[in-house]
Amino acid sequence: MSELTVFNEGESQSHQIRTRDFDAIRRELDSVGIRFERWEARQPLKPGASQAEILEAYRDSVERLKQERGFKTADVLSMVPDHPDKAALRNKFLNEHTHTEDEVRFFVEGQGLFSIHKGGRVFNVLCEKGDLIGVPDGTPHWFDMGPQPRFTAIRLFTNTEGWVAHHTGSDIASRFPRFE
Repeated sequence: MSELTVFNEGESQSHQIRTRDFDAIRRELDSVGIRFERWEARQPLKPGASQAEILEAYRDSVERLKQERGFKTADVLSMVPDHPDKAALRNKFLNEHTHTEDEVRFFVEGQGLFSIHKGGRVFNVLCEKGDLIGVPDGTPHWFDMGPQPRFTAIRLFTNTEGWVAHHTGSDIASRFPRFE
């Protein structure tokens, strides 16, 4: 189940807000410019569906975002607990960073924890199957897929090079709960 936990940036041991109510999550995130919505497939997906099948199942939603936000490409990233590079990939996303484009992820299956550092607060957003999160360009954040990752996500990019991070150098991500 999707969950939002909001902390003051200096108080990682106690939270201001914790909710699993989708509408409450969306309202809270919208108030700070974070997109959060739920998508449904146009057609059922079989286990092990290919990238092409996944993109086709969500084509209408993907095309709507491409037109609305100027995204040029979309791909599918899948992670499983026995992936040989899971530890290195997890570490790649764990430090606070920004991008020069919106970071948009739609969870086709599984879960992952996005943490957004904005306005003196940290928003931990546990995303699950059906959730789309959009972190605006220039917004400090990090992502934790956990030590045993299991998710498939559609990623949208305006930069055809794909995922390019600019690390902030802050250690804030190490002070907040991880996705264990």
